[in-house]
Amino acid sequence: QVQLVESGGGLVQAGGSLRLSCVASGSIFKINAMGWYRQAPGKQRELVARITSGTITNYEDSVKDRFTISRDNAKNTVYLQLNNLKPEDTAVYYCAAELMPFGSARWTTYWGQGTQVTVSS
Repeated sequence: QVQLVESGGGLVQAGGSLRLSCVASGSIFKINAMGWYRQAPGKQRELVARITSGTITNYEDSVKDRFTISRDNAKNTVYLQLNNLKPEDTAVYYCAAELMPFGSARWTTYWGQGTQVTVSS
């Protein structure tokens, strides 16, 4: 079994910062890309930031220069540093990892349960 668990969400005022963490655990052979998505009420889930196993990153345009994604491969953990938060960043943030469990020859995307980020104006 593979599990992704996020932490670090919360309520913050506009201009504030948060740091999200996501740990992948279980029977994991290899992890490829990891990323953060978000879903606001009434909207579709969207990619916020993604990082490859080679640490190449890409960001959604509205978060460039404010959010930073990073990973610690030794800990199977991906982070998202959120700075200068705006009310429109309010959403449930989900972690995703493309990984290969032991005993499998396929890459499969796993999701966390989500963590709420609320930014007040």
